[in-house]
Amino acid sequence: MSTTSLPDNRDTVVPLPLPFVRDSHASMVVGEQDLTIDDVVRVARHDARIRLTDRDDILQGVQASCAYIANAVEKAQPIYGVTSGFGGMANISISPEYATELQNNLIWYHKVGAGQKLPSSDVRAAMLLRAASHLHGASGIRLELIERMMTFLNNGVTPYVYEFGSIGASGDLTPLSYIIGALIGHNANYTVDFRGEEIDAPTALSRLGLPQMQLLPKEGLAMMNGTSVMTGIAALCVHDAKVLLALSMGVHALFIQGLKGTNQSFHPFIHKRKPHFGQKWAAAHMLNLLASSHLIRNELDGSHDYRDKEPIQDRYSLRCLPQYMGPIVDGLVQITKQIEIEINSVTDNPLIDVENNASYHGGNFLGQYVGTSMDHLRYYMGLLAKHLDVQIALLVAPEFNNGLPPSLVGNQKRIVNMGLKALQITGNSLMPLLTFYGNSVVNHFPTHAEQFNQNINSQGFNSATLARRTLEIFQQYMAIALMFGVQAVDLRTYVMTGHYDAQATLSPTSANLYTAVREVVGQPPDKNQSYIWNDNDQPLDKHIALIAADIAAGGQIVQAINGLLSNLK
Repeated sequence: MSTTSLPDNRDTVVPLPLPFVRDSHASMVVGEQDLTIDDVVRVARHDARIRLTDRDDILQGVQASCAYIANAVEKAQPIYGVTSGFGGMANISISPEYATELQNNLIWYHKVGAGQKLPSSDVRAAMLLRAASHLHGASGIRLELIERMMTFLNNGVTPYVYEFGSIGASGDLTPLSYIIGALIGHNANYTVDFRGEEIDAPTALSRLGLPQMQLLPKEGLAMMNGTSVMTGIAALCVHDAKVLLALSMGVHALFIQGLKGTNQSFHPFIHKRKPHFGQKWAAAHMLNLLASSHLIRNELDGSHDYRDKEPIQDRYSLRCLPQYMGPIVDGLVQITKQIEIEINSVTDNPLIDVENNASYHGGNFLGQYVGTSMDHLRYYMGLLAKHLDVQIALLVAPEFNNGLPPSLVGNQKRIVNMGLKALQITGNSLMPLLTFYGNSVVNHFPTHAEQFNQNINSQGFNSATLARRTLEIFQQYMAIALMFGVQAVDLRTYVMTGHYDAQATLSPTSANLYTAVREVVGQPPDKNQSYIWNDNDQPLDKHIALIAADIAAGGQIVQAINGLLSNLK
């Protein structure tokens, strides 16, 4: 997000940011076609500019749904949350003169969030999805409110939203209440991040040249009654999980080369006989990752070479890699489909059918698809971590690593040199957390919420925020795994060639990943010594931080495996 500073007298000068305009040069049009997870990432993390569609049929549909609500209020027609109370108090009739007060009171009594503030990217994703949802014309919300979300996004203004408060039943009521409270400038208790500065919402609107607003009938409910926050978080999580899956494949390729493994286990003959999509995907990509490597046993011709006293075939964590990774690949493909459908859905209640002059009470706000998807995503991340942990254990044990030094010590002539012993322990401290976070939360819910009205709920919001935390931890763990992979191939290169520069012996794809890691930590390859040579040569904690930050930012390391990512879409 931009951190451009404004002048010290910014509250008294003509505001620099412009209100929302339909800019024909904007990079993304909202309302004309389905959004993808990549679209969400572009807006949420990379500040891609957006503009509202100018298609008359869509814009008129939005206005028509507002007109339907106005007419229903005037005639005192019974519509949930418009001419009735909310939830367990839906038996209370609301007369037309109180219909507006009902909506403005709704956001205030939901100002009950707790915990830490959500990352700005999560909230930006939520605003994009809420705007897209309302453009279906089934919500009864003014175009002006949709435009305001786009104005906030295009000007780097992000409402503060808290991490606790949603059970994912009637959507993300409390988190979304903070967004709408800021959008209309309800009062100074609603605050925003204005290009890196925390200010109150009315002041933010003043800087944007926008007036404060009062909500009209249904608008509060339409804004709050939906899955947009949990789905926005989930979309970012799916993106990050795919990055980590691709990196896991890249790291496994380094591990296999470091262990002098075989490529035979990935032969198409094997996987055509068990043709799960994910298994075939993993096998085919591992063959490509290992292609032209000088460090493996090339046995695609069906030969079986012994490695001194080692078994004729690789241990399970290498040999069964496609069968292990396959269900994870299949799972992420399914999760992607579910989250992209949710991204492009209308998730409030009631929904307005303008064409047939009707409204329908339903439950699209239930975040069960998000909750179960994020539960499954966390479970799959735990499986990925477990697999990496097993490979690292092989690498450091001279009984199993086919001639590498214990704990991958670099300078073996130095007596006091312990290698990557402690680095493995740090990895061991993270891996159990990742498998623990793989436990389901969706099946743990209160059945008595809100006068037994919300007597089932999805826990989708909590599942999504847990998934985000899982992925943050995994980025640290992946940094450690990459460090082991780089060190292992340096040492294997020395065993086979007498020098330590693995760029010359790795497969081309692995060499790209290897080089990216070395560049990120500021330590170029050296023929005379391995990546980690003496214990006191470099602070490994800083290397963990640098690599993890690069992964989180989609930097050099991620770009090195971009081909794998493109095949996961």
